[in-house]
Amino acid sequence: MVLREEVFSRLCLEPVNGRGSAGELSSIDPNDGAELARVRKMSRAEYDAVVVRAEQAFRLWRHVPAPVRGNLVREIAAELRACKAELGALVTLEVGKILAEGEGEVQEMIDIADFAVGLSRQLYGKTMHSERPGHRMYEQWHPLGPVGVVSAFNFPVAVWAWNAMLAAVCGDTVVWKPSPRTPLTAIAVQTICERVMRRLGHSDVFQVVIGDNDVVGEAMLDDRRLPLLSFTGSCAVGRHVAQRVSARLGRSLLELGGNNALIVMDDADLDLAMRAIVFGAVGTAGQRCTSTRRVLLQRGIASEMTRRLIAAYQQIRIGNPMEPATLMGPLISPQAVDQMISGLDLARAQGGQVLYGGNHLGGNFVEPALVRAPAGMPLLREEIFAPILYLLEFDHLDDAIAQHNNVPQGLSSAIFTRDVRSAETFLSHGGSDCGIANVNLGTSGAEIGGAFGGEKDTGGGREAGSDSWQAYMRRQTNTMNWSDQLPLAQGIDFSF
Repeated sequence: MVLREEVFSRLCLEPVNGRGSAGELSSIDPNDGAELARVRKMSRAEYDAVVVRAEQAFRLWRHVPAPVRGNLVREIAAELRACKAELGALVTLEVGKILAEGEGEVQEMIDIADFAVGLSRQLYGKTMHSERPGHRMYEQWHPLGPVGVVSAFNFPVAVWAWNAMLAAVCGDTVVWKPSPRTPLTAIAVQTICERVMRRLGHSDVFQVVIGDNDVVGEAMLDDRRLPLLSFTGSCAVGRHVAQRVSARLGRSLLELGGNNALIVMDDADLDLAMRAIVFGAVGTAGQRCTSTRRVLLQRGIASEMTRRLIAAYQQIRIGNPMEPATLMGPLISPQAVDQMISGLDLARAQGGQVLYGGNHLGGNFVEPALVRAPAGMPLLREEIFAPILYLLEFDHLDDAIAQHNNVPQGLSSAIFTRDVRSAETFLSHGGSDCGIANVNLGTSGAEIGGAFGGEKDTGGGREAGSDSWQAYMRRQTNTMNWSDQLPLAQGIDFSF
């Protein structure tokens, strides 16, 4: 087992860290409720000083050639590779996800950094033909400014990296407010970034602000010095963020809740589907935005899949996430446990039947729950951030897709089938209404390269791949007149 003291030492963490004067924040290990460390919180004045430094750094950083900016990101990736085990263990300590997932999150940081390095030579614009002779039209992309990033506890470092690595190669500086539940991982990452920035002669490209939501968080929403605010969290808070940022005509990049469903057809590979369902529902103790919440089973295989899932759930090893044999660690807090128990009570009241699990095992530990749910159960439209999996049955694919889409959220989705017609129907205009739609692959575990994000109440944001880099830049259309005439567009004659 990795020891806390070893992790702290190797990542240069002190018992009390941070750069604020507004009291202290406790980092709590969800495994045993012990205090890992205390972190100093920033005041509003200290937050303002950070943003001023970010503005000053941006004025210099935007003029650094993009491939050179990419080299800074490359060096950060190298540092992350060197301390992958220690940083992954710290993620496990603060969040409670198992060691494999903790290290996997650090690998995700490395992957997005590698992607961003390549991107630093591919910030392409377009060239268009002008209707006017002797004119050239094109568009180019410029750095946007200091970017605010507000991350959630469940992915305390990866989601920051999705934003920060792309923003950095685009020429932006980054001001990061981590979740109050995971300040240590943020400080560790900031320490790594500062080590690289000092070595390469760049300062304040990446900065972290740790403080209360009503002090630092609210300030970021109203701060016109942050032209873009990337927020990851619940749909309810996301609405608040969107309203406040849009009120100042700022940009918001929202990655909000998911209520993800997986369809299993009669012709599916049931072994493949079962493995995807169990990881999607139980991974990170059901505390992923891409966690599988609903499974729609075609009636021909419904009984068999239900039997297999119960058998698989009975084998889930629950316990200390630092132990390599553990498959599911604790929920993040006692409040999360209460929400799960209340959710199961409500499911029963609405006609749901708990087929397995759902018991509180003490502390922040619970059994993952399987619930047979009637179609139309109101609770199916809500996201409970816990390992509750609803099982529903259907006859025809059209009915399954209708049930699948009948929720406010639209993040991730999947179908398991061997029939190309079913797969293409699911991926068509009349199929899944989510930002992510997979075939013979689960809802959870997106890889770097494709744009990540969802529709409807999930917020519409896109991060981590494809052309998502454009969110961190401003577009400019340019027309160059290299003639000695001044013709007007649309053939307008304005001679005088």
